[in-house]
Amino acid sequence: MHVVKEAVKQSGIHFNEQEKEFHIQGKDFSYIFTILKNNQLGHLYFGKRIHQGASFSHLYTTEPKATASCVFEGDIAFSLDTLKQEYPAYGTSDYREPAFQIEQENGSRITNFEYKNHVIYQGKPKLNGLPATYVEKEDEAQTLEITLYDKLIETEIVLLYTVFKNLNVLTRSSRFTNKGSQKLNLTRAMSTSVDFFDSDYEMVQLSGAWARERHVFTRALQPGTQSISSTRGTSSTQQNPFIALKRKETNEHAGEVFGFNFVYSGNFLAQVEVDQYNVSRVLMGINPFDFNWLLEAGESFQTPEAVMVYSDQGLNGMSQTYQTLYRTRLARGRWRDKERPVLINNWEATYFDFNEEKILTIAQTAKDLGVELFVLDDGWFGKRDNDKTSLGDWFTDKRKLPNGISGLATKITELGLKFGLWFEPEMVSKISELYQKHPDWIIHVPDRHRSHGRNQFVLDFSRKEVVDHIYEMMAAVLKEAPISYVKWDMNRYMTEIGSVALPADRQKEVSHRYILGVYDLYDRLTTNFPDVLFESCASGGARFDPGLLYYAPQAWTSDDTDAMERLKIQYGTSFVYPLSSMGAHVSAVPNHQVKRITSLETRASVAYFGMLGYELDVTKMTEDEKQCVKEQIAFYKENRRLIQNGTFYRLKSPFEGDGNVTAWMVVSEDQKEAIAGYYQVLARPNPGFSRLLLKGINEGLEYRLENTAGTYYGSTLMHAGILLTGEFSGIEAEGIKHGGDFTSRIFKLHVIEK
Repeated sequence: MHVVKEAVKQSGIHFNEQEKEFHIQGKDFSYIFTILKNNQLGHLYFGKRIHQGASFSHLYTTEPKATASCVFEGDIAFSLDTLKQEYPAYGTSDYREPAFQIEQENGSRITNFEYKNHVIYQGKPKLNGLPATYVEKEDEAQTLEITLYDKLIETEIVLLYTVFKNLNVLTRSSRFTNKGSQKLNLTRAMSTSVDFFDSDYEMVQLSGAWARERHVFTRALQPGTQSISSTRGTSSTQQNPFIALKRKETNEHAGEVFGFNFVYSGNFLAQVEVDQYNVSRVLMGINPFDFNWLLEAGESFQTPEAVMVYSDQGLNGMSQTYQTLYRTRLARGRWRDKERPVLINNWEATYFDFNEEKILTIAQTAKDLGVELFVLDDGWFGKRDNDKTSLGDWFTDKRKLPNGISGLATKITELGLKFGLWFEPEMVSKISELYQKHPDWIIHVPDRHRSHGRNQFVLDFSRKEVVDHIYEMMAAVLKEAPISYVKWDMNRYMTEIGSVALPADRQKEVSHRYILGVYDLYDRLTTNFPDVLFESCASGGARFDPGLLYYAPQAWTSDDTDAMERLKIQYGTSFVYPLSSMGAHVSAVPNHQVKRITSLETRASVAYFGMLGYELDVTKMTEDEKQCVKEQIAFYKENRRLIQNGTFYRLKSPFEGDGNVTAWMVVSEDQKEAIAGYYQVLARPNPGFSRLLLKGINEGLEYRLENTAGTYYGSTLMHAGILLTGEFSGIEAEGIKHGGDFTSRIFKLHVIEK
């Protein structure tokens, strides 16, 4: 018997020249495809890692099928309709939706892209003008570039694959280049396409609306197409650019799952098409609806990146891979690894009604409580007394702030606080100096009605002069004042999409060019102001996506700050995004979104599992409440490195059963510390007993639960658990010591050093 042993699993890319097979081996997965008889690429396998063998030809079969259209005369078995493909086209015997489509000058959409060559190299390339994951050392990843060529239209497609050495991650994108003389219209350009062998999967998605973003929904695949998408000009609150396929038996901690996430902030499509033979085709990329890109001679188009993750350790395993990758190799800059400051935002304390004295009073009180950063939200510029005016006029309203932003920021920094400022750079109000000077600078269609959202209009960021102007205005403010933080908001979707600066045959490029303009402005600001912490926002979570995480290492998770609603929002968000990316605030009660009253302790217990902030009028708090906030901030500061950089585990889901209980925890890399949160929405009469099973700690180490006398081995805490009585009256830990509705419990544990 011949036994193959792999002492150390090495990620890498193999090409079997004899069999014409590509084998991408990740940490725990294999991704295999081949060059078919027609010189196009056929997909063979994506799943649990397998050994590099002499051939994988047994995974490729053709056989005659009734009604199939076939490529070669005399061969009734070779049909693209029955083959799994790598980057499929439409119209040459495959009837499923394609990865791309190119319309030619003669009206034809038929193409024939054949394998031309490939190159394998260490490292990972940047994508021009687009956010993408990256490496800091070339040996962290390996990249495969495959060139496909259509001789008739003289056009090439380069497929890019990067496999990370220590993570179960495969990234994909595509680049189209017109090397001929005719004009081509790229009407569809997906970033990834995968044909799975079967359809015995459930599709997981993160869906919702404003104030209830990224709720978890799961559905079994059915014949036909199931999809999520956005046509709103942003990734949207309705659908996050993420799907996962999991086996029916897969749960949070065991089983196989495949994740797909799109590093993009605009219109997208993620879909799964199940064909008549139960093959499941996953497509992800820019939404082809209302999209077209004119490729003139010599021009190229680069698709955004899709990040594919494999896990055989359940949904938590998938999420931990995404979280580690995005926290360390998507987020960038000086704030990627720095501890984030505890902030206070004045919005729910004052809305538009404030002056310098009021702001300084809030700031001083917050400083006394341990807050480190004061953020001045909407209302500081132009003549902004309500949401109908002044967007685009990024100069100080001297009626409210007679000493300007510079004067206020200086006074706040003299208190010992950092100072942050709110902008909404992509928008303009009709009642503004900017609009009066440049009414054509908004996205619109001439002679058509112009819809508004929140009384505002979208600036045409597909135009460089518009982006340049906004950059100069923002840069002037950032240069003149000691500003450490910028909250970048975006509060409406696109309508009547058009640009007066583009010709008719490029109008369907506006949405994508707009996003490229947003990225350009972010890139300039983060490059020229590297010490500023940027937080993205879009009416809460309408652009909570990997694209913006590349520029802003944290995002406002949702405008809904109610603790009970945040359980679902933050739980769902954690499917893809790290705690270090989630802005989480303690706000006033009754909550401004749902009018619910929850305890100050419960509000903080939820917000701990994110980047902590406060959004209320601290000058109106009682002394007891202020003391409680002091203790909360002290606890968070003591543990924020663990929260920001630890491994996150979801323990109990608000989307399962009656959703009454949620639990999660974060564990340090060395497994010596952990914090768990347990939350109950409604109290139950005469409840039975329940227990909380922890995850991720070391079974052989002994831990102490803070505020208790007991010590417990990790194996005990993970398999026997912590007994929870009906009113949380058992072990008293940091946090709640009472029962009732909307209750929470924080468990802090650390290893006993011997």
